[in-house]
Amino acid sequence: MKGMRLVGMIMLSAALGGCMREELPVPKQPRGDAVECAVHVGPDYNLQLWFSFDGYHVVAQNSKMDWDLAFESAPDGWQVRLNYSRLMRTHRSTAAWGEPADTAGFGNTWKIDLPDGRTDSVALGDWRDGHPIYILDMGYNASGMLMGLRKLQVLGNSATSFEFRTARLDGTDSRQYTVLKDPARPYTHFSLASESVVTISPPLGEYDLVFTQYTEQFRPPDPYQAYLVTGVVNGYSGARVAQLTGDFASVTLDDTLAHPFSTDQDIIGYDWKDYSFETGYYEVYSDQVYIIQCRSGYFYKLHFIDYYDDQGLKGSPKFEVVPL
Repeated sequence: MKGMRLVGMIMLSAALGGCMREELPVPKQPRGDAVECAVHVGPDYNLQLWFSFDGYHVVAQNSKMDWDLAFESAPDGWQVRLNYSRLMRTHRSTAAWGEPADTAGFGNTWKIDLPDGRTDSVALGDWRDGHPIYILDMGYNASGMLMGLRKLQVLGNSATSFEFRTARLDGTDSRQYTVLKDPARPYTHFSLASESVVTISPPLGEYDLVFTQYTEQFRPPDPYQAYLVTGVVNGYSGARVAQLTGDFASVTLDDTLAHPFSTDQDIIGYDWKDYSFETGYYEVYSDQVYIIQCRSGYFYKLHFIDYYDDQGLKGSPKFEVVPL
C-alpha cells in the first residue's frame, strides 16, 4: 500500500511554522476497553513523539533538529543511520579526504535510509568495506530550508564505541569524533551542531511507536523520488505489526493468526490518511486496522480517527486503541 496514495504525501514546502500543543494524557484502562489517544507532532511536523501502550501516553519527545546521526548500540552493532525526519541523504565521493569535493553531476546517485529500516537499505551501506568517504546532505530544517553539505567518513567501531570524522566540502574544518554506545537504547544519537551525543529515544522497553515525519521513497515514478511524509514508525522498539482492513470493532485476538506480522519500521507508516484536494483537508481511513504486539508480548488493535486538533490544526493524530 506504501506509495499508492501519492496525493497523501507531505511535501517539504508544507513543513512551515505553526503552534504546537502537548499530548493529551489518557489514563490506563482495563484490558478490553477502548482508549482514545491524541498526540501532537505540530502543524510544522517538528516534533518526534515516543509513545508507549503502557499508560497510553507519550513518554518522550524531541525536535527533529536535535540530532543528525544514529549509531547502532548493540555490542556487535555497526549500522549508522541518518535523521530520517529531515530527508538527509548521502553520495559516495571519489575525492580524497583533504581534497575539495565536486557536487556536479550527482544526479540520482543520492541514497536515503529506506523507511523499512532493514539492514540492506541504509544510505551508508556497509561502510566497513573500504571506509568510503561520503557527501552528507544535512536535509531540511523545520522551516523547509536546506541545511547544506558536509563530508563524512566512518573510521571504525568496537563493542563500545564508533569513530567518525566530518569536514567541509573543500576539505577544511576536519573534525573527528568518538561516540560511546548507549547499551540501554537501540541507537545512540549524535548532534553535529553540539558535537556531542544527545539523548533522544527512551530506553528499550519504555516505548512502542514513534510519531514523526520521515523520508519515504516512492516507486514509480522513474527516477525514484524521496519525500517527507508524516506518520508512525516502530523506532526499533521491537514491536511487530499486522495490517488489515475492516470493521475495527470486529477485530479480535484470533485475527493475529490470520494476518502476517512485520517488523518493518514503516508498516503503519503514513497512508492511513490521504489529502483531499476537494475539501483541502486530510481524510483518515478508519477501516485500516493495525494489530501491534509490543516488546512485552501484549497485543493491541489500533485505528486512526482524526488528524486535526480541537483548533483544526493538522499534525495531531487521534486514534483508538483496544488491548486484545
